Amino acid sequence: MEFILPLTKVNKSSVNQAGGKGASLGEMVRAGFPVPPGFVVLASAFDKYLAESDVGVEIESALRKVKPEDTESVEEAAEIIRHLIRQTKMDSDLQQSILTDYKKLQAEYVAVRSSATVEDSKLDSWAGELESYLDTTEDMLLDRVRDCWASLFTPRAIFYRYARQLEKKKISIAVVIQKMIESEVAGVAFSVHPITKDYNQMIIEAGWGLGESIVLGKITPDSYVVAKDEEKIVDSNVSEQTMMITRRQDGGGVEETSVPADRQNKQKLAEAEIIKLARTVKKIEKHYGSPQDIEWAYAQGKLYVVQARPITTL
Repeated sequence: MEFILPLTKVNKSSVNQAGGKGASLGEMVRAGFPVPPGFVVLASAFDKYLAESDVGVEIESALRKVKPEDTESVEEAAEIIRHLIRQTKMDSDLQQSILTDYKKLQAEYVAVRSSATVEDSKLDSWAGELESYLDTTEDMLLDRVRDCWASLFTPRAIFYRYARQLEKKKISIAVVIQKMIESEVAGVAFSVHPITKDYNQMIIEAGWGLGESIVLGKITPDSYVVAKDEEKIVDSNVSEQTMMITRRQDGGGVEETSVPADRQNKQKLAEAEIIKLARTVKKIEKHYGSPQDIEWAYAQGKLYVVQARPITTL
């Protein structure tokens, strides 16, 4: 049984092993979109870890005590399970395989992202329920993989299972490890305007630094509305940005830093960059055949796509 696969070897049919995020990224790699290189620690690795360590039995025991209407019972179960996972080492062969594939990326820093094996759909999205860790170094990598595994059992994720009636469905988790893109500008794009629901308009949101500042709602980003058929910017709103998220200066991980004064009120993307991004968003929507919620990044003049999922609000 395989426990690790490069993104080039997974596609949209690989949800059961690569999770929704991993499957989507692999699909885009194979379709030729500019996705950072990486690999997936498959759900089979997590399942093997649970079986060989007996952690799986203890997780089931803790989850049986959960009463979704009782917040305290959810938080107690989450605390027990996450402590178990963080304290139980994965087997040495898997550790070595992860580190070997990390070295193949030739990247000092990587992004480590959780990928649940319940596919993001038009009704359900695990976006925001699980954890991601940016600017991860080699010495932090194995711990971050286990942190991603543990994030399947945060109080928020456990509540989400019950809210979406998924508590009886087998859910596992994969972990995507990709070369870290140190973006000057990053953000999100919706291939259909999520407010007006106009299918000929997309909206692009952009901020300085890493895209987490937008995903976590820490800043008000620029927003650009683009008419898809005409490939024309029809509305542009520039927002002041005084804070951005960047790599920590003393090593791995990220921190909040001040935006230089001369950039705080400056438009984040030039018109040519907006149109280039809009064309890529159109192609991704066409490839999937449905409206998409896309995370993107510009670094050293190059555009990268770091996630795509169905828009759940239409």
